[in-house]
Amino acid sequence: MGRTVQEAIAVTVDLVILTIRGDELQVLLIERGKEPFLGLPALPGGHVQPGETLDEAARRELAEETGLDGGTLHLEQLRTYGDPERDPRGRVVTVVYLALGPDLPVPQAGTDARAARWVPVQRVDGLAFDHEVILQEALERARSQLEYTTVAAAFCPEPFTVADLRHVYEVVWGVVLDPSNFRRKVTRAEKFLEATGERRMAEAGRPAALYRRGPARLLSPPLLRAGGVARAQFSTLSLR
Repeated sequence: MGRTVQEAIAVTVDLVILTIRGDELQVLLIERGKEPFLGLPALPGGHVQPGETLDEAARRELAEETGLDGGTLHLEQLRTYGDPERDPRGRVVTVVYLALGPDLPVPQAGTDARAARWVPVQRVDGLAFDHEVILQEALERARSQLEYTTVAAAFCPEPFTVADLRHVYEVVWGVVLDPSNFRRKVTRAEKFLEATGERRMAEAGRPAALYRRGPARLLSPPLLRAGGVARAQFSTLSLR
């Protein structure tokens, strides 16, 4: 019998980097500077280098695209995508990471990109490869994470007010939350917030108490989205 020719498989990492700029949830996109998909927008990423772990590759790509240390952001592995037809150059398996951070700076384009920019998620269209599918799944992961973990605080520069935190939930979920109910839930959640003992002066009303993220990573009790109403509203943030 003849030998079976094994298909070469390349391994890459891609990054879904989300931040809140102004009143919009935005994602970092690059403009591809070479084929395939020359000139099309795409998620930042690159090949895993020899001797490099997946986490190291993700942090390196993050630093190259944003100038930030991955240790300063919430960074987690989303999932692996390996459809045989996802890349016209051959079999490429990509491990996708989700990164969240507060009002991240204007990005710098990497070596394979013509440009890099923040784009509101509801304006994203025509991404290269399977990146629209990846982004959609990453958005749902981020929205779900806000229900069961304390990751929403990763979007807030410290120290922050409860109103700052509520703004994160409203932007990511696409809903308007009752301020009193929200305050009661997050301040009673176990080790979610730690009071700094300081206050921020407001233009009107009483000074607002300032907090930092507490040691808890799971939100107890969870802060659930408001069923069908919330889901119907945040669906307007989905990709076109």
